[in-house]
Parts: sequence; C-alpha cells; structure tokens
Amino acid sequence: MIWKISLAREAEKFLEKNRLSQEEIFDLIRKTIKKFQGENINIDIKKLKGPWLGFYRIRKGNFRIVAEFNFENFSVLVEQIDQRGKMYR
Repeated sequence: MIWKISLAREAEKFLEKNRLSQEEIFDLIRKTIKKFQGENINIDIKKLKGPWLGFYRIRKGNFRIVAEFNFENFSVLVEQIDQRGKMYR
C-alpha cells in the first residue's frame, strides 16, 4: 500500500520558519502508519478529542504534529506542526 502524505499550508510555513525538513516529518508519519499496522514501534501517538476529533497527535521532543489519517484512501494530511505550548490554542 502506498500512502499519500500531504502538508497543510500552516504546517509548511512552520517547517520553513524553523528550517526543518519535510523528510523528518514524513519519517514520523511513516513510523506512525507502521504502528497502526501492528508493528512494535516506539512512537507517541494519541487520538485527539473535542475540536480535533478524528485527528491524531504525534509527539516528538518539544514538537507536536496533528495529522488526519484516512485509512480508506491511504492518505495523511498533516494539519499542524507547532511547539508543545502553542499547539492547542
């Protein structure tokens, strides 16, 4: 199965501003997909509630990634990337 990973404009802006590579984020998304498929991978994932219902949070150090996984179409939309204290405002 080939998954399509795309970034929302806000996530792209964060990467540009902080000089982070898309490949780092894509690698975390790939690990998350493997975790969903049952592999034993150490990655911190949490299903979100409230206004973020249907999204998942991936925690990596001081950064948080909010992504929506569409398992029927094998696609992922990275909605937001931000630092821990600023994420859920």
